[in-house]
Amino acid sequence: MQGLQAILHGVEAKFLKTDVPAFKPGDSVKVSLKVKEGEKERIQIFERTVIGRGKDGTRETFRVRRIASGVGVERIFLFHSPNITKIQVTRRGTTNKARLYYLKGKSGKDARIAEMRREEPTTKQAETKA
Repeated sequence: MQGLQAILHGVEAKFLKTDVPAFKPGDSVKVSLKVKEGEKERIQIFERTVIGRGKDGTRETFRVRRIASGVGVERIFLFHSPNITKIQVTRRGTTNKARLYYLKGKSGKDARIAEMRREEPTTKQAETKA
């Protein structure tokens, strides 16, 4: 079976996207996707917190949850789908878990995730490193 899996990975490699940013559960992302309505096509943005990632290869997925009109809305996206035009990471979060399904029972301030703080190097620090 090892030979068959190698063949499948070779075929799937053609369909993998290379411009996908690195993100993990707890990060906030903006996902731009193509939506067809009749004959027209437009781009819709789904923005909020990543609560999980799964699978591998062309079947790789990530789950995004947001609150819309007081109702929790989750959507599962295929990473390498041709309908996803762009993924932007807007905020990095710090979590200790790989799946944040506990956020489903939380609302308001309880559903917040602490932001990962990155210190930007000042000009003097950048000059001394160069």
